Amino acid sequence: MSLRYTFGGDEHIFVEVSEEMSLEAFFMALSMTNAVRDADIRGVTEICPANASFQIKFNPDLVHPDDLMAELKRMQEVADKSEPVLNTRVIEIPVYYQDPWTHETLMRFRERHQDPDSTDIEYAARINNYASVEDFIEAHSGSPWFVSMVGFVSGLPFLYQMVDRARQIQVPKYLRPRTDTPKLTVGYGGCFSCVYSVRGAGGYQMFGVTPMPIYDPTQQTPYLKDFMVFFRPGDIVKWKPIDREEYDRNLAEVEAGTYEPRIRDVVFSLDDFNKDIDGTNAKILEVLNAD
Repeated sequence: MSLRYTFGGDEHIFVEVSEEMSLEAFFMALSMTNAVRDADIRGVTEICPANASFQIKFNPDLVHPDDLMAELKRMQEVADKSEPVLNTRVIEIPVYYQDPWTHETLMRFRERHQDPDSTDIEYAARINNYASVEDFIEAHSGSPWFVSMVGFVSGLPFLYQMVDRARQIQVPKYLRPRTDTPKLTVGYGGCFSCVYSVRGAGGYQMFGVTPMPIYDPTQQTPYLKDFMVFFRPGDIVKWKPIDREEYDRNLAEVEAGTYEPRIRDVVFSLDDFNKDIDGTNAKILEVLNAD
């Protein structure tokens, strides 16, 4: 794989793995950033993996930029020869699709949308050639998704659909961004799904909302007591459609401090996935649903 290395000012090295998103590019970026972290290189102060690239921040008084660049290229040689296998976790995220809160919000911003006469999810279903919104929800929630990066705002995950490219959902962002998005909205832009960790501006299409907190700077949420951000690159996510009754029940558990997300450890092989996408996904979901 041909990577492009460039310096960003005096304290950053930017590495572009690919101009387009793919699981191969994601795995290379994740493999190299994990290697940098494990190497504990003197002078490296921050490691930032992205969808198909990554950036390293360093202190030039502690490590010479050319030396760090050479070390990164050496790590690429090792990554090129290693098997693309990831020990990770698969997580079930409940989603209340077509909820009243995102619906109320999207209706306030129809003049900024490509199709003012439909809702976001109706528009997404139509342009992706699904016969109904229900069919679209089945496609969105039916296959697992990789968390390819976390950022933009604190705790917000970008998720990439684990299907062959011909079946990937593609939806453009709003023509002009909104000034409001409800907290924990499940959104979509380009080829990425996301969860808005906080309330704020946004341009992704809004499909629903999850009751499950994914960012808690107070760390009062039991499963976030060790770290305020829930997601990490390499996580595999399965959306679970829920109705209002289950949403309210989950929310009550969150407020009582008793909600626990369904999480299972899993080993993912990119080679096995490329040989049999649907079979690999089925095995991942078997692990998730195992008692």
